[in-house]
Amino acid sequence: MNTMHQLFSTITADGELQFALLERDIPTPKAHEVVVKIEAAPINPSDMWPMFGPADLSQAKLTFDANERAMTAPLFPGMAARVHSRLDQTLPVGNEGAGTVIATGDSDAAQALMGKTVGIISGATYATYCCVPAQACIAHHDSTTAEQAASSFVNPLTALGMVDTMRMEGHSAIVHTAAASSLGQMLNKICQAEDVPLVNVVRKAEQVEILKNLGAKHIVNSSDETFKKDLYKAIDATGATLAFDAIGGGDLVSDILSAMERSGSKDIKGFNTYGSPDHKQAYIYGGLDFSPTVLNRAYGMSWGVGGWLLMRFLSKLQPNRIMELHKRVADEINTTFANPFTAELSFKEAMDPATAIKYNAKKTGEKYFINPAKDL
Repeated sequence: MNTMHQLFSTITADGELQFALLERDIPTPKAHEVVVKIEAAPINPSDMWPMFGPADLSQAKLTFDANERAMTAPLFPGMAARVHSRLDQTLPVGNEGAGTVIATGDSDAAQALMGKTVGIISGATYATYCCVPAQACIAHHDSTTAEQAASSFVNPLTALGMVDTMRMEGHSAIVHTAAASSLGQMLNKICQAEDVPLVNVVRKAEQVEILKNLGAKHIVNSSDETFKKDLYKAIDATGATLAFDAIGGGDLVSDILSAMERSGSKDIKGFNTYGSPDHKQAYIYGGLDFSPTVLNRAYGMSWGVGGWLLMRFLSKLQPNRIMELHKRVADEINTTFANPFTAELSFKEAMDPATAIKYNAKKTGEKYFINPAKDL
């Protein structure tokens, strides 16, 4: 068989999402590439925007014909401008996944992976086969399954990258929001193992309990009336001057910076025109809330707010450091980086509007993956 099935997302200039399962040729690897038979590909929060953009999934419809399966949905009014760069383009989806290497190019690095279970990062993993450079693979131990290896890149390397960023920029503690997520739980395990103080910000009492059971020391609930006071106490106790925010919208980033400033300025005497001298940095790395980021400037002049992306962070590292991170992920994939799934979906199930609404909700403790072989 020379063809494969693959999911694609198209947003038209007319304001419609088309999420379709199409047939494509199985790629032939170049010298430095491998072809992986995908057995498990997680649906991460970072996959949702490429998959669906600003579509109203409550209005979605699923259709079938002799040539394709497709889910269609209208965009929310006035949102087409948010995705103007991709209009009328049929794009692959799926950031990461895992499976077995079934073909390689001629390079030694590629051929060394033949027959191995690998985790990969691609942007096109929602497919029966995926072709990637050998450098985009994490080779796993023989005892590791594809399901266990499926989430090798996005969450594990982001969590490790946050701690590396802290050290590279001269900070000593971290504040993390949406902290009960799969990523947040991994970050807690890393920080506890490496004695890095971590302030966890969550929004529900049950999320507090999840982190307490992991041994987290500093947990604050943004839904509590005492949130700002609790946040200050936790930041003051840890000395955190670096935050990673998964929310994006609203004034949470501003509240964190204000608490950092209050802690940093508490012992200053006399005029304090420009605030504490220590630089306070917040990185927004997610978009759980797409409303505007509100900055109520009450934190002096030594501060910054920016974006943080995994691939841009990795591009700053030397190859030997990247290989060290890959090895750690492979060695700890069933401990530090264990990522249990809620459900296994076929292509057809992933395209069902009711199911799409469930995984697009991004609920804590719910994690789905696509198995391309299921029901085909």
